[in-house]
Amino acid sequence: MSKNEDFAHNDIASRSRREKALGLAKFAWDRGITGAELLDMPDDRLRKLARAADANPPSTRETWTIAAGLVNEKDQWASTHPDRPEAQRAHPDEKIMWVKKPIEPWL
Repeated sequence: MSKNEDFAHNDIASRSRREKALGLAKFAWDRGITGAELLDMPDDRLRKLARAADANPPSTRETWTIAAGLVNEKDQWASTHPDRPEAQRAHPDEKIMWVKKPIEPWL
């Protein structure tokens, strides 16, 4: 092992990051959260989302970027396979807990 080895970007860390991102992406996709919405969330909400997904919150945005890409891939797949059971979201009604629509002025 070299003195200058970057532990955050070796093969084990990359595999672990992707594994965590996959769990986060599954949680987000099941709730109808898009990749863009995931990346727009503030850090405090992302930490809460990770905990709700039974994951230790990632320390960097890198894992969230991977998760957003996975959500986008699943969205694409689900749109081409709408009749498959895997294309059905388990908890779409929970999206409002994570992604708040902007309040429109009523005047």
